[in-house]
Amino acid sequence: METCRIWDGLEKPFYKTNNLVEYEDEAWGIPRVWNVTEPTLSLYPVESARVGVIVVPGGGYEFEAIGHEGYDVARALSAAGISAASLKYRLPNLASSDSPQLVPLADARRALKVFRQKTGLERVGLVGFSAGSHLSTVASLFPSADPDENPSFAGLIYGVTTPSDANREWLEQLLYFRKVTEAEAAENNLLERVTPQTPPTFLVHACDDDMCPVEESTLYAEKLRQHGVPFEMHLFPRGGHGFGLGRAEDGTNQWPGLFINWLGRLDAALR
Repeated sequence: METCRIWDGLEKPFYKTNNLVEYEDEAWGIPRVWNVTEPTLSLYPVESARVGVIVVPGGGYEFEAIGHEGYDVARALSAAGISAASLKYRLPNLASSDSPQLVPLADARRALKVFRQKTGLERVGLVGFSAGSHLSTVASLFPSADPDENPSFAGLIYGVTTPSDANREWLEQLLYFRKVTEAEAAENNLLERVTPQTPPTFLVHACDDDMCPVEESTLYAEKLRQHGVPFEMHLFPRGGHGFGLGRAEDGTNQWPGLFINWLGRLDAALR
């Protein structure tokens, strides 16, 4: 494994000098990292791989579940023959940025470019969990002028896509750190930003998720269907929220194999 700073030698966008200190702790047996101001990619390359995946952990934009939704997933994908990396993106914070809502997307775009440069792969996608899924969706729907900064596909695992009141409140509290304007709310209505150019998407959700309701995936899938975007969705009766690679007892551990199978079929279709 190699870990690199994605902005090494460059000025980090939307950054201001601060006294934040990154630290790690653990809750419910899950490693978490806080106060990230120096984004990195931990690389698990596979020499013969045809596609690459950047794993984007969740944590509500408050922390990052860097273990079970980051490193563990990247290692599992690499073991299956897929070049992978785990992204530790900057967390939005008014102490480190005057435009915190723009920071995670800037890092996700830069990570895609760096990963492509390091691996030589053209087809590179994002697989995000919860808030990381929200970030992966935003990266899919707000394309960069630089094609190397755009995902070739997206995996959205128990993510957030709808403009619900609860989601708006969450984003105001932990991404914007202020009330969003009605114009901003309309611009960031992700369901209405889906187009035929939206990248192919793989969705996973548990029907008993009480943090991100299953409709976050089903409504997004319907928009993808309406616009003719290739997608595959897997719903599990039980699993709750935050199951990472999944569990045998509720069947959620099936999704990585299903995703790898989907990736192989997608790669064949794009050749």
